[in-house]
Amino acid sequence: MLYLVRHGRTEANASGLFLGRSDLALDGVGERQAAAVGSAIGPVDRVVSSPLRRAVQTAEAFDSPVVVDNRWIELDFGDLDGTPVTAAPLATWEAWRNDLDWAPSGGESHRQLGERVRPACEELSEVAGVEDVVVVSHVSPIKAALAWSLGVGEEIVWRCHLATGSVTVIAIGAFGPVLQGFNDISHLE
Repeated sequence: MLYLVRHGRTEANASGLFLGRSDLALDGVGERQAAAVGSAIGPVDRVVSSPLRRAVQTAEAFDSPVVVDNRWIELDFGDLDGTPVTAAPLATWEAWRNDLDWAPSGGESHRQLGERVRPACEELSEVAGVEDVVVVSHVSPIKAALAWSLGVGEEIVWRCHLATGSVTVIAIGAFGPVLQGFNDISHLE
């Protein structure tokens, strides 16, 4: 089984800022979310994490060695990183939503993101067919993994939402990946 966990909350998440490559720690709520998700999923065979602190802190809640894989790092928001989401002009949102190759200045496109996440998914699928694997990452890479599991393009990223501390579950069987759960936050209630 492949469990995709979005890291716990940070102050920047709570403030509505673009949070890409900035390396922030979890806030108090995020720490509680990490503990809750670790307890909800329970013991696993392997834990993989983005290199960013908020993801590693969440991954440490599983009491297993954490393997850092840079392919699971958040989308590079370039010049938008750390700015309020509400400050992005309408033209920016339109370009971003209508062109998978568009990227913020100095940042990364959704197509580029998919090109690095899909091979990571393929590699883990070989293991996740027989072991329980947790990947702790961020909203954008998890959405790219969702697209991989469904066999669709990255354009779906704009049509789904992932809460902090949420769990997405992908079963790996003889015929490939099957989405079993998405954005589950029942363990946070």
